[in-house]
Amino acid sequence: RALRRNPNSKTLLVKQMQLYRATKETAKYEKSVLNLHEKFPNDSDITYAYNELMYETGKRYILEQRYSEALPIFQDLVSSPDFTKESEQQIFSIYLLQKRFDEATDQIDKLILPIRGYGLWGTLYGYIAIENDFNTVVGIEFYEHKETPGLGGEVDNPNWKNIWVGKEIYQSGDVKLQVIKGAVDQNMNDAKYMVDGLSGATLTSRGVSNMIEYWFSDSGYLKLLENFDYES
Repeated sequence: RALRRNPNSKTLLVKQMQLYRATKETAKYEKSVLNLHEKFPNDSDITYAYNELMYETGKRYILEQRYSEALPIFQDLVSSPDFTKESEQQIFSIYLLQKRFDEATDQIDKLILPIRGYGLWGTLYGYIAIENDFNTVVGIEFYEHKETPGLGGEVDNPNWKNIWVGKEIYQSGDVKLQVIKGAVDQNMNDAKYMVDGLSGATLTSRGVSNMIEYWFSDSGYLKLLENFDYES
């Protein structure tokens, strides 16, 4: 009754929208959000509800393989701070699904890839981050392992992890990056493909090298990176 007397009352319309959402009347809720956004485009709370609705609509379109309809939704949402990161991720996914790899590459700043492999006492689990040239290492981190503290456990040492920054993975298309025995001679031509070995932990060092070789070969991420046209 109150709405019939005052159909343009923002307070009443918002309460109606919230009621539809609470009672899971989806169609009425969506219609209410669109109506409110049209009437009050500068209201921050209404704009958030509208953007949230658009985001969920775009996700639904992706599931329905309606990529050409989903893409402009997320492109519009990129300018909304609350949805920027998520929308960029969705745009990246759409480009991959459409096999538009060059455009997918443009969405990437850095790529973080999960890796795992055997050390001395068990499996090491971690991540390696690379630049959008898909060749230069940004960092490496192991979040779970059973290596011996002070020996193989030095994979956690910040000084050792810092050595990886700026190293390169590929040379002429082949995996070249490895953990060597001892310290790297920085005057060597291939120093950018080498990481200092872990003192007293030959098997752990070898395990990390094997991990890099595996995950950046045909058995791992090579096909994906080739689609992104990595530079080697």
